[in-house]
Amino acid sequence: MRRAIALALDNVRVHGGGPFAALVVKDGRILAEGANRVTATNDPTAHAEIVAIRAACRALGDFQLTACDLYTTCEPCPMCLGAIYWARPARIFFAGTAEDAAAAGFDDAFIYDELRRPRADRHLPMTQLLRDEALAIFSAWRELSSKKPY
Repeated sequence: MRRAIALALDNVRVHGGGPFAALVVKDGRILAEGANRVTATNDPTAHAEIVAIRAACRALGDFQLTACDLYTTCEPCPMCLGAIYWARPARIFFAGTAEDAAAAGFDDAFIYDELRRPRADRHLPMTQLLRDEALAIFSAWRELSSKKPY
């Protein structure tokens, strides 16, 4: 965790980036590190956890972080938490809380609130189109004999 905190401090003080960093560790060895790169890359998905997960998956040659631990300087936001669940690490360790992040101007509460609303009541309009045609995609997936489930 101290390494993650040092990365986050470096990201803020040296690179002018966001105050977040993450590490993926396997068997006591750091596989990958990531710092928040949102503004540096103009990529809203470049949160520290996502950056670290992508690098670790490349290093492992796998889309899952089996038997890995994720260390992050703050409790993951909704996007990162979703990615973490998809990556399936063994454990997550975090330092700051979502409330700590909110106090620094990084408040994700509105996203959690939106997820609890019915689609029709969300602030960002969501309109379903061509569902019947899209169902053919899932049929094709189910029939694919060479698929790699995830």
